[in-house]
Amino acid sequence: MVPDCIFCKIASGQIRAEYVYEDDWVVAFKDLHPIAPVHVLIVPKTHLDSLNEAAPANEAILGRLLAAGRQVAEKTGVAAGGYRIIINNNRDAGQEIFHLHLHLLGGRGLGPMLAR
Repeated sequence: MVPDCIFCKIASGQIRAEYVYEDDWVVAFKDLHPIAPVHVLIVPKTHLDSLNEAAPANEAILGRLLAAGRQVAEKTGVAAGGYRIIINNNRDAGQEIFHLHLHLLGGRGLGPMLAR
């Protein structure tokens, strides 16, 4: 745990959040500023600043994050209609909190990802 990391504090229970899912490896909670009807953050309990920090030893947690995403999609009712999972990796991609996390978005049509 990194003492000044807000996601470490949420994952450890020091800061309250509206959990949607939790297991031994990850927590998933509602985003405070959602951009879709369903906007859940999926956070590993182990601190990694970004995807760039992941090493071969972290492969299990990376897989667990995606598996948790599927479970969150089912639990929130967006699995059948479709959902998007996004990782913003470093500043140019829009990462604001430097603790690896997934954004799960759904509940409405999301359209194409990039303008052409």
